[in-house]
Amino acid sequence: MNPDLFRNSSSGRLVRVGQGPYAYWAFVPNPLPPELLLDRPLLQTLSEADRALGELAGLGRTIPNPHLLIRPFIRKEAVLSSRIEGTQADVADLYAYEAGQLALPGMEPRPPESDVREVLNYVHALEYGLERLHTLPVSLRLFRELHARLMQGVRGEKMTPGEFRRSQNWIGRPGCTLDEAEYVPPPPDQLLDVLSDLEAYINREHDYPPLIRLALIHYQFEAIHPFLDGNGRIGRLLISLLLSHWELLPLPLLYLSAYFHRHRQTYYELLMAVSQRGAWGDWVGFFLSGIAEQARDASDKARKLQDLQIAWRNRLSQARRSVLLLRLVDQLFISPIITITQAQRILDVTYPSAQRNVEKLVQAGILEQVGESSYNKTFLAREILAVLEDDVST
Repeated sequence: MNPDLFRNSSSGRLVRVGQGPYAYWAFVPNPLPPELLLDRPLLQTLSEADRALGELAGLGRTIPNPHLLIRPFIRKEAVLSSRIEGTQADVADLYAYEAGQLALPGMEPRPPESDVREVLNYVHALEYGLERLHTLPVSLRLFRELHARLMQGVRGEKMTPGEFRRSQNWIGRPGCTLDEAEYVPPPPDQLLDVLSDLEAYINREHDYPPLIRLALIHYQFEAIHPFLDGNGRIGRLLISLLLSHWELLPLPLLYLSAYFHRHRQTYYELLMAVSQRGAWGDWVGFFLSGIAEQARDASDKARKLQDLQIAWRNRLSQARRSVLLLRLVDQLFISPIITITQAQRILDVTYPSAQRNVEKLVQAGILEQVGESSYNKTFLAREILAVLEDDVST
C-alpha cells in the first residue's frame, strides 16, 4: 500500500506493522462520527432520499399480504450483492435451485452450483438476521453469526466462518502483495478496538440523520474489513438490517446492492476516497442518491407485482376458479418456479389434483412449462421474473 496516498487523510491514520523487509503500512479508520459539512446539495439529496424511502415505507404498510413481496425482494438483493463479488447466478437460477434444480431445463448457460449456493447463503443470512434482531441488537456477535451462515459450505468456508480475522488481509489485484495492495485494513491486534467503536456508534443516538449514519457505518465496516472473506456482502447486508432495526422500513424492500452494482467502479472509488482524502461528502451524497433511486425502483416493482397479482386473481375469479387455484397463484409470488410435487405440498392435495391446478394456470397464461421433460415437469411464472430481473445485468 502506498502510504503517501493516505498520509493527509482526516478519516484515519497509518500504522507501520512488523519490522525489516516484512514491514508494511495499514490504515486504521478513526471512530465515527466524522465532521461532515451538511451543505445545501447534500441536504437536498438527503431530503429526496427521505421522501422516496417514506413513500416506500408507506406502501409497505398498506400491502395486504406483505410476505408475498418480502421473499422476492430479499432474493433480488442476494443476487445483486453476490454479483458484485463475481458470481454469475441470477434470480431465475436461485429460484430453480430452491425448487431442486441447478438450472431451468433447456435454459443455458448454467451457472456453477457454487455461485448459486453463495447467493442462497446470502438469503439465509439476511433472513436469519431479520429474525435475530428480535432477540439481539446489531452487535459484533450478530456480525459473526451472519458471517457463519454466509460462508457455510461455499468457497470461503476455509476462511474461518463466524470468526473475526486473526491475520492481515488486503485489497488489490489478484496475486498482489501487501506492498502492492491498494488498501490494507487495520492489523489484527487493533481489530477489536475499531470494531467495538463501531458497535458503540451503531447503538447510540447521534445528531446526524439515520440515512447519513447508515452511509458512515457502511464505509466504516468496509474500511475495517473484519473477516478474511465475505466483507462486502456482510457490509451490504447490514444496510438492510439497519433499515429494519431502526424502523425506517416496515419490510425489507430496499435492495441497495442494485445501485452499487450499476455504479460499482464509482462505489469502490468513493469508499477509497474517504480513506485517502477524508472525502465524506462525496461518499454520503452517492449513498443517499442510491437510497432515493432504489426506493423509487422498489416502490415501482412492488406496485407492478401487486397489479399482476390482482389481475391474475380477477382473471381466475371471473372464470369461477377454486380457492385452491387462487392460493397457488399467491404462492407464485413467493416462488415463481414450481413443480407439481411442490404444488401438491402447498395445496395439501393429491398429486392428480395438484396437476390439474397447475394445468389450469398454464391454460390461463400464468404459468408455462420450461423444457420438454415429461417427468418432474418444471413451470415458471415468467411475468414475475420479468419484474424482478428487469435491471439485473452483468
